[in-house]
This record gives sequence, structure tokens and C-alpha cells, in this order.
Amino acid sequence: MANQEKPVPGMGSIPMGDKGTTFRVWAPHAEQVFVTGNFCDWKEELYPLTHEGKGYWVTSIKEANEGDAYKYVIKNGDLKLLKNDPYAMKMQHSNGNSIIYHHHPQWEVNNFQIAPFNQMVIYELHIGTFNKGEDKEVGDFFNAASKLDHLQSLGINALEIMPVMEFKGNKSWGYNPACPFAIETDYGGPEGLVHFVNEAHKKGIAVIMDVIFNHFGPGEMDLWQFDGWQENEKGGIYFYNNHLSTTPWGENRPDYGRPEVRNFLRDNALMWLENYCCDGLRFDATAYIRYLEEGDLKERREIQEGYQFLQQLNKELREKHPHKILIAEDLKHESRVTAPIEHNGLGFHTQWGTGFEQSIKQVLTEINDAHRNLQEVVDSLLQTFNNDAFQRVIFTESHDSVANGETRLPEEIAPGDAEGEFAKKKSTLGAILLFTSPGIPMIFQGQEFLSHKYFSDDQFIDWTRVERVKGITQLYKDLIHLRKNEHQSCIGLSGNDTRIIHFNQDNLVIAYQRIHFEHPDNPTTIILNFSHREYIGYRIGISQNTGLNVRFNSGWKGYDKSFSEVELVEVHPEDNAYDNQPHSILVGLPSYGGIILSS
Repeated sequence: MANQEKPVPGMGSIPMGDKGTTFRVWAPHAEQVFVTGNFCDWKEELYPLTHEGKGYWVTSIKEANEGDAYKYVIKNGDLKLLKNDPYAMKMQHSNGNSIIYHHHPQWEVNNFQIAPFNQMVIYELHIGTFNKGEDKEVGDFFNAASKLDHLQSLGINALEIMPVMEFKGNKSWGYNPACPFAIETDYGGPEGLVHFVNEAHKKGIAVIMDVIFNHFGPGEMDLWQFDGWQENEKGGIYFYNNHLSTTPWGENRPDYGRPEVRNFLRDNALMWLENYCCDGLRFDATAYIRYLEEGDLKERREIQEGYQFLQQLNKELREKHPHKILIAEDLKHESRVTAPIEHNGLGFHTQWGTGFEQSIKQVLTEINDAHRNLQEVVDSLLQTFNNDAFQRVIFTESHDSVANGETRLPEEIAPGDAEGEFAKKKSTLGAILLFTSPGIPMIFQGQEFLSHKYFSDDQFIDWTRVERVKGITQLYKDLIHLRKNEHQSCIGLSGNDTRIIHFNQDNLVIAYQRIHFEHPDNPTTIILNFSHREYIGYRIGISQNTGLNVRFNSGWKGYDKSFSEVELVEVHPEDNAYDNQPHSILVGLPSYGGIILSS
């Protein structure tokens, strides 16, 4: 692993109280650097910076105070560039000016700790579309915070926030960061994020921030050719200037070989965890940090500097913040992403597992029962990384899978009839599978009330649906509370082991048990019916001879009037050996539904 250069302290604009503000910037090819702003009527050469060595420039200005706008004036030969501060924590907007900002939040909850990974339920949301405010084109942190009571009632204990760093315009998914340290102005800026984190923590909900270290921009990006230097007409000091620059989003891959760029990204990661008290990070598209090309594994060329950067960063973050979570969106199904760094892994705690989503959606969206392949379900249930079930984040909807020509699961199941019986039954069958499968379950905003319109950054989710399909929302709530074992009735769902106990492709019924190693004699049994038929007296073999309680039945008409409330014939074990088990039970199974049992 390459040596990590010691970070330079005090980058950007640092308010010093009555002593004014200190400015420090990295511009190794500059011949002169000045800072200008409204504190000097934008006179460009009144305040020069002194070269400290290694390309760093610094000055202190008594007249510059918190709230003042500023920019750097960089001279390189015949070039004179006005640039925003790469470390600016506040902006007027993405193509406006940097703002001197003194970050001094008042945290109302001290020593907040994220839930154990085996009890975590994540809710992914987009601040700009989560909840519309009055007379605003986009939502903000304050609008979003007003809906936290709903999420708390649902049982959510972690939020994964799509990127909120300053981006071009006022509507975006957020994956086009223009100013990586600044908080999107239209979302409420840094003050808005502090408010949101405070409110979430008061309700026992962790905040995981989505960060983008695989590319910058591409729009309105002052990092581009920052100090005037470049090679091959590429991005200059913050970017690779050779073939390694190419990403799906332009010639804008950060240069992980430069210690100053690694420190820039490191400082950004620490800002979210320390300045804003976020409880973890979700790293966007980490495969583009460590690989040059897409395609099959044999065709990829590894960027060793990117791999080492991730190892170095995760090692430091784990040491400084051992109780926070690091999630990779890697999507390459490689165990080394979540393997220990000392074994040459990347050291992430967990990674997005798209294989689960693809397989389960294929099973649920199949129209003809005869073509429904339950082996896809079994394979998804048994997949792990490094024999740890919770090294995988699982979902049936995410921002990627419900946009760009795709839509929400109920609409995929029954196009044009997303509120019909089949869409409700099959999509909630997917929910049962999600919350009872090994892994960290995640749902996307509005999934709990069957949102069926595709995701777009200019389309708000419809909160009137909460009341319209309140039974479905209750179903999600019941599943989430069981998943977290809140009533001490389903300890198996927080266990690492999964055992398939019944597989019948002809009947389209599968049964499996989730087992916690500390409670091996008290598994949670899940029985799912993937067919349109209802079953009365369906026999399942089990190992235990104790009585079982029905903890959940998706056929309950309280969830929806169209559901089939099948009688549960008998859940007491009989001494009839079945499925290679010493005992068996007889159960009723609703069509496209399931039940959850435990002692």
C-alpha cells in the first residue's frame, strides 16, 4: 500500500473571529495567487497569497469575515483565472461565488450510534423530490425533515441520502458534483443539512451520505484546469491527464496518484462524518475508482492507485470512526470489496448486491406461473460475501433501477394496473422476501405506499398515497418491525445463517429458515407461495417439535381487501417426517403471499 502523505491543515477559508479569515489553496503551477471578494470590492490584486512550498498558497485577511463572498485569482503565464475555492463549504450557487462559512452546529443528540448492521433497515431518499415545500420547485432538508415521523413510525433506522453536494442547476440526482465540499444551496445549504441530521438523530434514525469519488462534474466545475496547467487538453491538477481520465461521465476521473488529490477526497469523507455527524458513507460506483474499463473481469484493467486509495481511506475511517458504516456501490460481485484490508481487501463493511434485485424482479415480473423459476430465489437467498450475510445491501428498488426507462416494481408487474390485485400481491411478496432474506434490506422512497411512477429529479413522490393504500404501508411496517426483532419474536431474522427447508418448483412454494447462532433452536421460518393458487393444509417439514406462532400473514384483509385471508390449518408440529425433517406442519398459504412463523 502506498504511503499516504500527511494532510495539510486548514484548507479553504478558515474564519478566525476578530482576526478575519485565513485562506489556503493548492495551485502548484500558479505564478501568483490572490484572493478577492466583497470585502475588497472585488479588487483582484489587493490581497496576494504567499507560497508555502509544495504548491500551497496562504494568507490571512482581517477584513474578510463570515458570510463574505470570495474567489481566487490565479495567474499562470498569460492566463488569469477566477476560481471558486475547491474546499468551499458554502456557495451562492454552483456557478456563483464561494462564501466564507463558520461551521459551528449545535447538535441536540450526542454520541448517536447507528443500529447494529444485522438490525438495520435503510430507506433511500432524494432530498429534492422527497417532499415538496410551498412555492418551491425543489424540496429541501426542512421539507424532508417534516416527514421523519412517518419514517420513524415505519420502523426505518437508517437513511441513505442521494448526493447533496452543490451541483449544476437546482434539479439533479446529485451525481454531478460541481463543488464537493459545499451543500446544495437549493436544499438549504449547510444549515439545512445540520437541521436534517439533528431531526433524524432525535428520532433514532441514522444518516448515511452518498459520496462521489469516481468523478467530478462534468458541469460548472472550477476544479477543471484549476491553476491553468493541463496536458492533452484534459483536466489539470485534480484529474488524470492521460488515458486514465476517461469515465462514463467524461474525462473527469480524479488523479488518485497525487497525494494532494487523495487528501482532497479524504478531507471530504471526513467532513461528512465529523462536521455533519453523518453515520456512514455510501461510495458511488467504486468500480470506476479501481477499474479503467467496464466489461468482463478479464477485460478490466485495474487502476492500482485507485485501489490503494480506497484501502488507505477506509483504514483511516475505520480507525477514527469504528461505529460508522462504509457501503460500496461496486456492483461487480467481488468478495474482496468487503474483505479485510489486511487481507488485501478494500475494507468496506457492506456492498450493494444487485444480483438480488435482478433475480427477484425477474421472478416477480414473470407473467406465466409455469415459467417462474424458484431457483433464482434460492440462489439469491444463499448469496453472501466472505460468509457474512450482512456484507450485502439488498433491495428490489433503488434510484438506478426505477429510472432511465425503468419504472417502479408494481408498474413492472402489471403495466397500467399498478394498483391492481396482482401488482399489490406480487410486489408485497417481494417485500416479504426482502425483509426476511439475509443482508441489510433497503427500500426506495415511496415504496412503502406502492409508488409506481418512475423516479425523476423533477417529480415529487405522492404523499396522498399513504392514506390511499394505508394497509400496504402497514404491511411494510409490520415486516420492518419483525426484521428488527423489536418484539423479541423473530431473532432468527437477525442471524447470519439461512437454510432452505422446502423447495417445490411445481407448486411454486419455497420455505426457509433464518437462524441466529446464539439461538439455534429458535429459527424464524418463512413460507412463500409464488403461484396464483391458494393452498389449504400445505405440508412443510421442520426440525423443531415446539409449537409455532404466526407472526405475519400477508393474506390478512387488513392489508388489502383483495388479499385472500386463508385459514392457517395447523402450525403445531406433527411427528410425520417430511422434507427429510423429523416433524411437519400444515399451513394455509395465500396466493402470491407468505407467512412468517417462530416459537
